[in-house]
Amino acid sequence: MAAGKSDLMVRAGSAVILLAIAGAALWFGGIAFALLLLVGGALLLVEWFALVRAMTLGGGAKGALMAAGPLLAAGAVAGLWFIRENLGMTAALWVFGMVWATDIGAYFAGRAFGGARLAPAISPSKTWSGLFGGMIAALVASATIGDRAGIVGVPLWIGLFMGLVAQLGDLAQSWMKRRAGVKDSGKLIPGHGGVFDRVDGLLPVALILGALAFAGDIAVRAAG
Repeated sequence: MAAGKSDLMVRAGSAVILLAIAGAALWFGGIAFALLLLVGGALLLVEWFALVRAMTLGGGAKGALMAAGPLLAAGAVAGLWFIRENLGMTAALWVFGMVWATDIGAYFAGRAFGGARLAPAISPSKTWSGLFGGMIAALVASATIGDRAGIVGVPLWIGLFMGLVAQLGDLAQSWMKRRAGVKDSGKLIPGHGGVFDRVDGLLPVALILGALAFAGDIAVRAAG
């Protein structure tokens, strides 16, 4: 019990610090947000490459994953930067909020309802109830934050889909760690593992929404 409580306190303390850093960078934007994205992206890639090297895969598959890492990281970083600088802080918070809501909703729904395992060979703790709970939580976050952010051109029920995408990103990382034989992608964040462990669901969501925002901006400019 004492060890479990101690671990919970470490996790909570790390979470508070991470939220404070991310929140401050998101609030100030500009150089502060750019530095957060660049440092986070660099640390992510260090963990990604180490994870791929440790995976039991054929050379071709490893090469593809090695190439995919920088593309995914660059796309997510560019997407978040574009949204924050062009659509504002609340729009960027909309993206983060959907991913955070997915994690929270999946955790509590899984704990409350349990049920059939989602992908026992990849991540034994994940359940179908957690999947749907995360999607519903992301839908609520999308509708509430997105309305305040003045999101236009994108239906706010897209949160339902983003909740699914975030959890697929989580599952993909769990598969990578299982093939590498490790519990966490790194040890940088006490109680949480590595940077990749914290942003596995954010990466595909930021990439997709950033691409949609960029395409929408081009369409608006063309129409104007």
